[in-house]
Amino acid sequence: MKQAIQAYLTDRRYERIDLKSVLFDMDGVLYDSMPNHAKAWHEVMALHGYDLSLEDAYLHEGRTGADTIRIICRRQGVSLSDEAITALYGEKTEAFHTYPEAPRMPGSYELLQKVVRDGLAPMVVTGSGHPLLLDNLNMYFPDIFRRDRMVTAFDVKYGKPHPEPYLMALEKGHLQPWEAFVVENAPLGVEAAHAAGLFTIAVNTGPLPDSCLLDAGANLLFPDMFALSEAWNTLREELRIEN
Repeated sequence: MKQAIQAYLTDRRYERIDLKSVLFDMDGVLYDSMPNHAKAWHEVMALHGYDLSLEDAYLHEGRTGADTIRIICRRQGVSLSDEAITALYGEKTEAFHTYPEAPRMPGSYELLQKVVRDGLAPMVVTGSGHPLLLDNLNMYFPDIFRRDRMVTAFDVKYGKPHPEPYLMALEKGHLQPWEAFVVENAPLGVEAAHAAGLFTIAVNTGPLPDSCLLDAGANLLFPDMFALSEAWNTLREELRIEN
């Protein structure tokens, strides 16, 4: 852990990580929702004759829905209009909402409570554009998140792996890159956070090999959110954070 932190500081030429905020991805980090997303993508795209495997869904996680559709269709030599893309993504969203509601990711609430306890500001950085996003977060994570500390699909032009979502989070939080770190579960999200200059902790809550997250630029890797929560005090000590 100490070696990873020092390597990051040396690479970025920062003196230290002066932590003020933790930036959380949502699907696969706060909620165990990626199996439902992957299933919805796979079934709806197959219905229209497009090949998007369950593994593909995890590899494209964090990308906007429209960009995912464009890439998959382009791979099969098909070009769709913006209207057709919107309709197809609407079908995927409808399918997703027919599945049982995704539970809170084990360890996520415990970690968030520690973040708040230590006087740090939790933020959400997600590609989701669900209108009831904050209400849902408040139901599962009461008194944790605020709208002004969220970056959603409505706030950015470019989705992950573009760094814009995390750069926007820094702007909204009035933060420098060395004043926050990211918790991500998806290679594209890790890539976006890395490109934004942020220390990035990956939690491998899906079926992809660890190498996918490490190759994307993760500075640290944990097997799940529970393990990260358990390591919180050690992480705080290694970062030398002063209250």
